[in-house]
Amino acid sequence: MEILPGIMTKEDIPFIAELEKECFSAPWTEKGLEEELTNENAVFFTAKRNGCLVGYMGMHCVLDECYVANVAVRKTERRKGIGRLLLRYAETKARERGCSFISLEVRISNLAAIALYENEGYEKMGERKNFYSSPTENALIMTKNL
Repeated sequence: MEILPGIMTKEDIPFIAELEKECFSAPWTEKGLEEELTNENAVFFTAKRNGCLVGYMGMHCVLDECYVANVAVRKTERRKGIGRLLLRYAETKARERGCSFISLEVRISNLAAIALYENEGYEKMGERKNFYSSPTENALIMTKNL
């Protein structure tokens, strides 16, 4: 079945909050996600198969700069092109807003995500020391010029 991207709605928030808990050691709360619905700089969207959430991504665009907040895909749905679909959808939305680049942080141990980002044209730009917790780990900064 086809996976479809779409803009996050209030109805998606409980499912995204559960996905956050599955994927991250410091997950966003439902309240935090809901606040993004009214943030004019935020663009949060979902990937769904048969109406069921399989992934989501959020980003913030300010002036001509875009920063990814999170990319999350259900563990059972990984390596099926969902992350790639979300990244490409993000690029479309960033271009629509006039952004010149997208930047993100990724755990240096997340080799699968790093490989995906590199395959999609993101370049390593630097490192943030002790950026992540539980466990403490550096983040690799990756950027793609649009």
